[in-house]
Amino acid sequence: MKRTILQVALDITELDRAVQIAREAVEGGADWIEAGTPLIKSEGMEAVRKLRALFPGREIVADMKIADTGTLEVEMAAKAGASVVCILADADDTVIAEAVRAADLYGVKLMADLINVRSPVERARELEKMGVHIVNAHVGIDQQMIGKSSLSMLTALRDAVNVMVAAAGGLDATTAPQAVMGGADVVIVGGAITRSAEVAASARSIRHAIDNPSLSREEHVSPEQAIRDILRVVSTPNISDAMHRKGAMEGISPICGGTRIAGKAVTVQGFAGDWAKPVEAIDVAAPGDVLVIDNQGARHVACWGELATLSAMKRGLSGIVIDGAVRDVDDIRRLGFPVFSRAVVPNAGEPKGFGEINAEIRCGGQVVRPGDWVAGDESGVVVVPRERAFEVARRAMEVKKTEERVREEIRRGSTLSRVSELVRWEKK
Repeated sequence: MKRTILQVALDITELDRAVQIAREAVEGGADWIEAGTPLIKSEGMEAVRKLRALFPGREIVADMKIADTGTLEVEMAAKAGASVVCILADADDTVIAEAVRAADLYGVKLMADLINVRSPVERARELEKMGVHIVNAHVGIDQQMIGKSSLSMLTALRDAVNVMVAAAGGLDATTAPQAVMGGADVVIVGGAITRSAEVAASARSIRHAIDNPSLSREEHVSPEQAIRDILRVVSTPNISDAMHRKGAMEGISPICGGTRIAGKAVTVQGFAGDWAKPVEAIDVAAPGDVLVIDNQGARHVACWGELATLSAMKRGLSGIVIDGAVRDVDDIRRLGFPVFSRAVVPNAGEPKGFGEINAEIRCGGQVVRPGDWVAGDESGVVVVPRERAFEVARRAMEVKKTEERVREEIRRGSTLSRVSELVRWEKK
């Protein structure tokens, strides 16, 4: 059985970092090295030249995403040292034809990227007839974030064409072997390798997985469980970054250190010190939910205490967030239950019963609706709109992965300024 090619996509803007990651990826078993589109846009053909000089025995892929001037761009990449050049599959046929002619002239392979193509199988057949050497079943990063996958496209392509078929789009040690089982000749992996703190080990893990695809086990997880699982491991700063620095509550802090919350909101609109509706909402909430209480920011009187906390724990709630005050803090800390509030005060209010459960509220300056997702840790609390929860969770995981690699480079002796090339990328 022919060995499946592992291609590492260097979708990084800094050439020095890309080179180091490429070295480690090759050590871990990567076969082809891709100068990704961000790298080419940042560094130009110098990225291809440097990769060719450093890895003379490897296929160098230039992800040009050609949309026009097919001959010129293929020539540029080929003369810089690329052995595979990428073109957009939905480029005009005249562009494809010129790119094929140029590829033949310079002795390189042309890979057509099917990203955003409406009828990928039909287009792949046309591309094969025009002389394209490889077709790539690719789902872009923003599409991946909402749950789209290239694997279903891959199977259809494999049955439709006789040229080499590549697969790309969020593949990792779990999904890469599924791509092999679906017929991929080339498995393209980006972030699962390049954002890892241990690039060589991650590449080695994926190499083993695609060499032994029958050993893989596909896990079916519901979108809701996937959201919950991710929000439990990413930080609230990761989530805020994923939403372009939005969603964070102001003035809401954890009562207990070292606790986290992640769950869907059950909202409570209350009034200063009235603890009836907050306590009644415990019975409305389901296990794993988070009570989010607008107590009008009252600091002088508490609407929550130890007995309510114990009740919420026994109900299986994930945590409590209160725009108001909490009391019995010593007992709550002994229980170790996640409670977040604006203030702490001994005074208790009265159970008058004013307010409403599961209405839109404002807590810590953020609008919260029933079913929105809420995450909290020692940095604070973030609200994620329910309709974007799956996407935001996945983006937050990508932020976490990126930070893991940066953290490792700092440990190796770099600095945050140098890793990020801050001076170079300052807004002009």
